[in-house]
Amino acid sequence: MTAAEHADLLELMEAMTEIAANAAAVIQSRGAGNGIRTKADGSPVTAADEASEQAILAGLRRIAAAVPIVSEEQADREREAISEHASYFLVDPLDGTREFIAGRDEYTVNIALVSDGSPVIGVIVAPARNLVWRGAAGHGAERLAIVDGKLSSARPIRTRPCSTDNLIVMVSRSHLEPKTRLFLERFPKARLVQCGSSIKFCHIAEGVADIYPRLSPTRDWDIAAGHAILMAAGGRIATPDGDRLVYGTADRTIPGFIAWGGTSTSVMG
Repeated sequence: MTAAEHADLLELMEAMTEIAANAAAVIQSRGAGNGIRTKADGSPVTAADEASEQAILAGLRRIAAAVPIVSEEQADREREAISEHASYFLVDPLDGTREFIAGRDEYTVNIALVSDGSPVIGVIVAPARNLVWRGAAGHGAERLAIVDGKLSSARPIRTRPCSTDNLIVMVSRSHLEPKTRLFLERFPKARLVQCGSSIKFCHIAEGVADIYPRLSPTRDWDIAAGHAILMAAGGRIATPDGDRLVYGTADRTIPGFIAWGGTSTSVMG
């Protein structure tokens, strides 16, 4: 990456951070119980999801009008073909809607830039916690706070060495299914921490947890931002077989993955 390309990437990350923080404020201005309905896949969506999405789409079109956008709430309505080598934004305007409805603070706004099939920028905002995590390829990862509506100075974050003897494992509050439970039997001494949304990636990226396995399907927009942040912080993510994740399939589904910190590959078995 040239110096000019690196500078452009950081400038874009700053703009994406502002957009995600603005969407977080939009979510906070709406009640969790407003406009709840059930989508075709059985998952809930609220008026806050849709308002956040509209704010993000408007912001991204303003800063990069030529870059395509794939967003969760519009993906079923807009089947835009994305070239394998194209750059495009992936958006989850409110990840963890069930947590949002339940009054927990484990929901996020996720925005990623994907290029050549891999996430290269990721921004995650936790509106109820007033926290931001972000990362860019070749730059590293950072954590910021939102104080009185403004972003604080960024603090670098880094994964910690990953040891199978003292694992802290992030697991989904809503999707801890049998295959993942079976995988976790490899680590009988591990401490499991349940959490909703993409915050699980952020805890690994900032060195307070070690591994996040999910061996059931998820969607591209659920994990792309966390993928980018984790990689920028020195972590790893792969399929359960150790292969590279493939973004941009026809149904935009990731069959399963294991994300971990540090440089050890022993968690892959």
